[in-house]
Amino acid sequence: MTVILMLEILLWIYDGVWRPCQKSVLPSQTVIMAGSTSMEKFADMLAECYREKNSRVKVTAEFTGSSAGIQAVMSGRADIGLSSRPLTAAEKASGAAAYVIALDGIAVITDADNSVTALSTKQLADIYTGRIRDWQELGGGKQPIVVAGREAGSGTRSAFEELLGIKEYCYYANELDSEGAVLARIASTPGAVGYVSFDVLDDTVHALSLDGEEATAEAVKTGRYPLCRSLLLVTRGELGEQRRQVQEIFGYLQTEEGRKLICEAGLIVPDYQ
Repeated sequence: MTVILMLEILLWIYDGVWRPCQKSVLPSQTVIMAGSTSMEKFADMLAECYREKNSRVKVTAEFTGSSAGIQAVMSGRADIGLSSRPLTAAEKASGAAAYVIALDGIAVITDADNSVTALSTKQLADIYTGRIRDWQELGGGKQPIVVAGREAGSGTRSAFEELLGIKEYCYYANELDSEGAVLARIASTPGAVGYVSFDVLDDTVHALSLDGEEATAEAVKTGRYPLCRSLLLVTRGELGEQRRQVQEIFGYLQTEEGRKLICEAGLIVPDYQ
């Protein structure tokens, strides 16, 4: 036996036996999440809370939109996709599996000084297809409507347009790449209208009621609010085929602590979870 071979064996024994006794050098295992900006607050909270529970597992998240997140999972660049839209037939056929983790409402927002406080879904559809172009037509002051929304590929945009039945017929003055960007644009633009996930709402904008229903979690949970959707975690293949670390994250979200985290992120735990 050569000296080099003996050294290699000794190093292997050291790594396999002695090093695990030293907590500071335990190998970290990474779970990568990627996808919807609507799920950013939830994913960041999940990553932080799970790291506190299990320091050996490093959970990271990146937010590039639902479609990009699903693509990252299917290509093996991410473990969990964050999607605010349903899977397409092609994604399902390629082996993507989706699991509902929360419910969310899509709030329609205006700048805080806008006097219009309520719309019907028909009026909202007419705004986004260009049939209504001035707030005066809706009982407000004479002011052009500045139509804002998300970029193509956004799960929020896809859900918004599909729920209103106006997909491929929308007219946008501004297409923005994140929920935060939409919120900031509406807050700073007189006459603007946009849409964001409930969890990013703040007092810089006004959320309109739709078809007589306020934008509340209770109205989403009961199905009364017209713009509500499921938020999904996506894997390549069924959950049972995933690495143990990925399965444990799903399991954590089913616990009382995990459900509390979902609520604290501004989302809604479905009754069937």
